[in-house]
Amino acid sequence: MRLQIEPESPVPIYVQIEDQVRALIAAGQLRPGDQLPTIRQLAVDLGVNYNTVARAYLELERAGVITTQRGRGTFVAGVPDEARQAQRREEQLRAILRAAVDEAIRLGYNRGEIAAAFWDEMGRR
Repeated sequence: MRLQIEPESPVPIYVQIEDQVRALIAAGQLRPGDQLPTIRQLAVDLGVNYNTVARAYLELERAGVITTQRGRGTFVAGVPDEARQAQRREEQLRAILRAAVDEAIRLGYNRGEIAAAFWDEMGRR
């Protein structure tokens, strides 16, 4: 599992971890039953605090995305139903858009400029 953290991003690191794990699952790169790195190992790999990764894993577990089996590790949860999968995909899309809009606002663009650029890009696809 390869995650990339952007320390300068306004998005909290634990949310970046959550969003990327969800994206990997939605893209089929992580499948039900796949084992995730330990909290400690992922924290070392990303160069972040143990508690940051623990919070991301806790939120993912609360949402039913992952499960922790004491003494065995943390795994991607079982096959989600279609409605839940669709909800996760929509959440991922909204997270991507939210991050882009937040960054554009931070750079000084107004809502009209952002919307115009969005629709221009959509027209190119």
